[in-house]
Parts: sequence; C-alpha cells; structure tokens
Amino acid sequence: MGRVIFHIDLNAFYASCEELRHPEYKGKPLAIGSKDRRSVLSTANYEARKKGVHSAMPVYQALSLCPELILIEGDFNYYRALSARFFSCLKKYTFKIEPASIDECYMDVTEIIKQYKRPLDLAFQIQQSVLNETGLSVSIGVAPNRFLAKMASDMRKPAGITVLRISELETKLWPLDISLMYGIGKKTVPELKKIGIQTIGDFASAENETKILQLMKNSGYALIQKARGHSSSQLHYSYTQKSCSVSKTYSSNIYTLKEAFDKVKELSIELSNRLKKDNQKGKLVSISLRDLNFHNIVRSQSLNQYTNQPQIIYEIATNLIESNFESNGYRYMALTMASLQNANQIVDQISLFEIPIQDSKTIIEQLNHELKKDVLFRASDLLIKESK
Repeated sequence: MGRVIFHIDLNAFYASCEELRHPEYKGKPLAIGSKDRRSVLSTANYEARKKGVHSAMPVYQALSLCPELILIEGDFNYYRALSARFFSCLKKYTFKIEPASIDECYMDVTEIIKQYKRPLDLAFQIQQSVLNETGLSVSIGVAPNRFLAKMASDMRKPAGITVLRISELETKLWPLDISLMYGIGKKTVPELKKIGIQTIGDFASAENETKILQLMKNSGYALIQKARGHSSSQLHYSYTQKSCSVSKTYSSNIYTLKEAFDKVKELSIELSNRLKKDNQKGKLVSISLRDLNFHNIVRSQSLNQYTNQPQIIYEIATNLIESNFESNGYRYMALTMASLQNANQIVDQISLFEIPIQDSKTIIEQLNHELKKDVLFRASDLLIKESK
C-alpha cells in the first residue's frame, strides 16, 4: 500500500473566525483587512467571493465591487488561539503532521487509515471533529503525495472531501486552468499562456517541456513532475515537538529578495548561536514570513544530517524564501530549527560524496607509489629506526 496523505485546509479562516464571535455576520459579505483604502485584504468569506472580492485585492476595489462589504481589522491573537485548537484536535489522530501555515497542514495517515473499514470515514471523522471542537469547517484533499493532496483540497470548497488518484490526473487535474496549479506564481501564469500553456495538462505534456524549461529555468522541472503526479510523500514533523526559533518584526518593509536574504542571514547566525549555546542540532528548518496584512507563509525543509551551522541554515532558508517570495512587502520573519537532538548523542554519518580524511601514513604511501620508490618517511618512523 502506498502512502496516504491528507491536506487539511480551514475554509476562509480569518473570516470564519470572525463569524464565530459575530453570528450576525453569517450570510453577509465579509473581509479581513485594514480600513485604510490603500491596503489589501487578507481574506474574504464565500459570500464576498461571490461578488468578486478575494484575498490580496485592494480595499478600494473590493468596496467598489461590493459596497455592503463588512470590513474587519484582524485580531491575530484570536486567530492564533483558534489555530492552536485546530492543531490540537488533529494530534488526537496522529503526530505525523506538517503545518503549512496557520490554517492548513499535511497529515500522513497511512497507518491509522487501516483501522477504518471505509478509508474516507477517517476524513469525515476529522472534519466533524474539527467542526465540533472549534466551530470551523475544513476541506480535505486525499492523495498519495503532498502536491496532489493540496490540489485535491482546493477542488471542493467549502467543507469538501476530494480523493485524487494518479489514475485520475487526466480527468480531474489536467483539465484545470494553469492559474489553479499550486506553485505557479501569479506573474508566471500570463507568461505561460503566451507560449500556449493554458491548462495543467498542457504543463504536464512532454511536447511542451522544452519551452517551459526555457521560460522557468530550474524551477520548471520540479513543477512539471508534480503536474505528472510525481511529488514527495515525505512529511517533515517531529514527535518530540522540540524546536528553537528566532524572529524579528522589522520597522521597514521587506520588498526584495536581497533584503530578505540579508535579514535571514542575521537570523541564521542568531539561531546557530542559540543552538550551539544549548548544545543542540536539528534536522528541520522552517521559515515564516508575515506580510503587511498578517497573512503567514510557513515553509519547511528536512535535512539529511543534524546541523547547527549558520551557513547550512542560511542556504536552506534562502532556498525556501526564493521558492515562495512575493513582492507584497513583509514585516515579520521567523527562522526555526526543529527535530532537535543533543549534539553529544549524534553519530555523524560520512556522506557518500565526502572525501574521507586520510592519515599521514596513507598519504606518504600513495606518494611513494606514484614516485615508484620509497623516498618519503614520517619523522616518527625515523625515530623508531634509530631507537632499534
């Protein structure tokens, strides 16, 4: 049996949180964002979306489309508290959970789903459990890997459960517009359409591979593989839940990759110093970015070996930022190392690609072999001969 991955997504999270404590808003168009008309929205409920209002839309534009829109400034302490209850609910089923942001996560349910006569019963049970304990609805995507689970959860919202099998790509995934593919940035969509890539199926087609790679360079190949159904099913989680984090809220906004890299370099050094002070090493690096509307992006990458070295932390963090950066302006950044262990208890494995350290005797023997005569000796060998 292959792996079974759930992607669980809280529906219109911030707006749903506000509807919980303001039942009078239910059924009315509502959005979260600053009342400054120059700002943009964090999210909108489904009633507002029917009017054409959506996240990242300027407030003035949203109000022109929907004059009756209820606009609420976010209460992010409240949202974080509800998010914590959401994750606590999921941990009753398994600790194999990788958070993707404040309102979504991946779950590896390969083992626990075997306990159910009908596999989807687990998804229905989780969905009902979250609703009962938090009052929030979730959509769940069920698939053999991360990418397909994410795509599946977006197919039926709100409160849907969708299964996406490899055998169903041609009928369920490939007909979708390329703008709906997770991982394709908004700026890239028009460029793809210019070269004839209209659907995810076009993106997956071998006939279009060369021109896609010419346009997207290195990032294109991995995305093409995902569109063909080839994605990792490995989640990044820690049973111990131990982690070490550093974060900073900046007085000026971060708009460019260079600025972000400069900031994360400072955080990498600070995180490394903390880990070394506590004699800890970790295997899971996470970066968190919060934009001007308090929307969070959280991305993680697992390492092959434990580390507390700043240059390694920095390299992973910059890769994560580069893959997910949007020039929206970021005010807050956090860097976390998880899956920690005491450095003294870690046995480092020699990498296949590392050159093993050789002792002086071996080096001298190799040199003499190349010279085809024994002309080189260690000083200690001469002392041994003299003492005999």
